[in-house]
Amino acid sequence: MALITVPEKAVRLARAIASDISLYNEDRIRDSIEEDTFFDSLAEELEEGRTLYRSRIDPALDQSTNYYDRALVDVILCSTGHIKSNIW
Repeated sequence: MALITVPEKAVRLARAIASDISLYNEDRIRDSIEEDTFFDSLAEELEEGRTLYRSRIDPALDQSTNYYDRALVDVILCSTGHIKSNIW
């Protein structure tokens, strides 16, 4: 499989991975946001997603962007703004 070199495709991949993380971890995400432990509680899933993302895109594109991190914020964290938390 050829590596992704087009930024738009890298963004779509990052958002798809973030969506999967969100879908399969809804309860843990909610609880971790309430407890302000999101990155600690989901460290394994987030790193697994990052590893998958990096394995599919051209290394030069990965080094010059932060699409995966932005997708985590846009797809997971922004959609949970309604959850009561001390972090917002």
